[in-house]
Amino acid sequence: MTSAAHTNLVHDDIIGAIAGPGIGIFPDFLNTAQIAALRHDFVSLPDWQITPAGIGREQANHNNERIRTDKTRWLDGSTAPQQAYMTQMADLQQQLNRHLFMGLKDYECHYARYDQGDFYKKHLDAFRGRSNRRLTTVLYLNDHWQPEHGGELLVYGDKSKTPVQRIMPAGGTLVCFLSERFPHEVLPANRARLSIAGWFRVDDPITPALRL
Repeated sequence: MTSAAHTNLVHDDIIGAIAGPGIGIFPDFLNTAQIAALRHDFVSLPDWQITPAGIGREQANHNNERIRTDKTRWLDGSTAPQQAYMTQMADLQQQLNRHLFMGLKDYECHYARYDQGDFYKKHLDAFRGRSNRRLTTVLYLNDHWQPEHGGELLVYGDKSKTPVQRIMPAGGTLVCFLSERFPHEVLPANRARLSIAGWFRVDDPITPALRL
């Protein structure tokens, strides 16, 4: 299968998942070489460029180590691997708008590093009517991840107290879900855990979100 054919199939799968249950897990979204390039780009960053992650938006953003302890660095397209990934997500944005009329305007994303023992407690990426984030993505950059390493992403339904998905952060896997509908958390791992977290956004948070 050609790279273009693979991309089209994955886009179709993502569109179907978002239009259906609102969440999807897509192994091998990127191939081994693409993941290796992004991982190398991330681990090559000096430590001073990777800062403790905060909670809240803009002026309300602050650190709270009782809620999350990961470290992040926003992608700005300054390297070839970053440019390639952001182009792929722009293509996905175009397809989502074409087929689901989501009105997505842009995409923001950051590298996330969870060192041994780091976590992110259960949270929601967007509160209804109060955020312009519509669709969350998580791409894993880890190599040779095994179940005993921990670090799973737990995803909950609107009213469920138990997870509806328990996702191992295997390299190349992309997770997509509607930002307003799925609380989630990251469990501690016993080795460093690398990912790219991102959000497709709309201009106006008052714009109705996808309801399917």
